[in-house]
Amino acid sequence: MKKIIASILMIFVCLSMFAGCGSKKEDWDYLQEKGKLVIGYTIYQPMNYEENGELVGFDTEFAKAVCAELGLTPVFQEIDWEAKILDLNDKTIDCIWNGFTVDDERKEQVDFTVSYLVNKQVAVIKKSNADIYKTIEDMKDASFAAEVKSAGEKAFQTNSVIKDNKYNGMDYQSSVLVEVASGNSDVGIIDYVMAKATIGEGTSYEDLMIVEGVELAPEEYAIGFRKGSKVTLEKVNAAIQKLADNGKLAEIAEKYNLTDELADSLK
Repeated sequence: MKKIIASILMIFVCLSMFAGCGSKKEDWDYLQEKGKLVIGYTIYQPMNYEENGELVGFDTEFAKAVCAELGLTPVFQEIDWEAKILDLNDKTIDCIWNGFTVDDERKEQVDFTVSYLVNKQVAVIKKSNADIYKTIEDMKDASFAAEVKSAGEKAFQTNSVIKDNKYNGMDYQSSVLVEVASGNSDVGIIDYVMAKATIGEGTSYEDLMIVEGVELAPEEYAIGFRKGSKVTLEKVNAAIQKLADNGKLAEIAEKYNLTDELADSLK
């Protein structure tokens, strides 16, 4: 009799386990239930930055437009870029939307939407050093700076000419510009879209310039969600396509001088 009872109890345990597996919610259900999308970002002009006390930027407005299509409230959460994957998996944030570069390593860690912008890593120097650093070969003895865990750092580490040079890892891309402007590093490696928006005439970094012809790594930007977010990706990708089709995405890109950087599939 005890064996029969034990067998029946085991069957109930197994059925309960299967029922639990079947009721596991997809990430989209989780987002719908709470009615908001927590967006992980760092201050990075022209994607997400503050102006007159308000968060603005291409990714900021893009995220608001996508959330409006999805019926979700956008909540912007500033993060430590080094901890972005941990924050995502811990559900501190729901996505990484901040000029997030797609690469093979990250594809193993997150689910990416369609790419929406094309970008590249560029070398930034003082204008006074324009005659010294014209090519990557000219930089073989220069000191470098880039944001830790960024595409810029990876571009430095994988370039055969400069990878063994003196290197200073910074917390933010904006800190890279300060580093070069102060003369602590000769060359900074940052995203082209940021460099275009923040250095040169009429900016806070008028004495800095992009070294023309030195393109260290072509790349694409997409939004990163937790692994296993198939339905969420379908919903977000559809919203992105709708914004491209109705001209809203192009309007936001033009506002932030990123028309040329829009992915061809969304123009």
